Amino acid sequence: MQSEARKRKVKSILVTLPKPDTEKSPYFELAKKYNVKVDFRSFIHVEGVPAKDFRKERINLADYTAVIFTSRNAADHFFRICEEMRHEVPAEMKYFCLSENIALYLQKYIQYRKRKIFFGKQTASDLAEVLKKNAAEKFLYPCSDVATEETQKFLQENGYNFTTAVLFRTVCSDLSDLANVFYDIIVFFSPSSIQSLYKNFPDFEQNTTRIAAFGASTQKAIQERNLIVDIPAPMPNAPSMTMAIEQYIKMVNK
Repeated sequence: MQSEARKRKVKSILVTLPKPDTEKSPYFELAKKYNVKVDFRSFIHVEGVPAKDFRKERINLADYTAVIFTSRNAADHFFRICEEMRHEVPAEMKYFCLSENIALYLQKYIQYRKRKIFFGKQTASDLAEVLKKNAAEKFLYPCSDVATEETQKFLQENGYNFTTAVLFRTVCSDLSDLANVFYDIIVFFSPSSIQSLYKNFPDFEQNTTRIAAFGASTQKAIQERNLIVDIPAPMPNAPSMTMAIEQYIKMVNK
């Protein structure tokens, strides 16, 4: 499969994410700079767990003094479930966010300065010091049904009193309209997106399509399907997906 045909010029890219809200996305810059067509299509979407199903878990929201957010989705569905359960979030609730972006996003729901909000750079271990200082708290960890185990593992290993609450599910999107559409590069960001590809197209063959994959778990899921990862990221010389794609385009579009 590593034939010359697989190294042909890149003219079209499909990014398996929703279209960015801002025109400043590096993908738009990439499209303009190299005159390539870049389309966006989310291969997966999120559905909230209804309050009636959440009640079956017998989790009493009033028992918790702190919440750990690993994504904006987690924040959205935590506040949604609180509203559906008619639970008023106490003013003294503490929030621990994996990144500053998530922390700033909380302004959608709460007064930022009045609450106790802590954030790390990207992982739970970044919050190690601040969590240690708040070890007496009873933590709620809102997540999806395919939550990454990293945060959970960190909390378990460090003996924190936490409860996992599955508040939303990751669901494969219907991609039937893409059946006869060809792209030179398809960009993946999660194992769930690979799952969606095969749910929609069980007989998918890579042929001359180049695959870009962000993160070790995504790359592993692709290789387990006997597909080739042509553009891996992050790499030391390409910390972002767009940088890795740009380097590849430079190489093949000479």
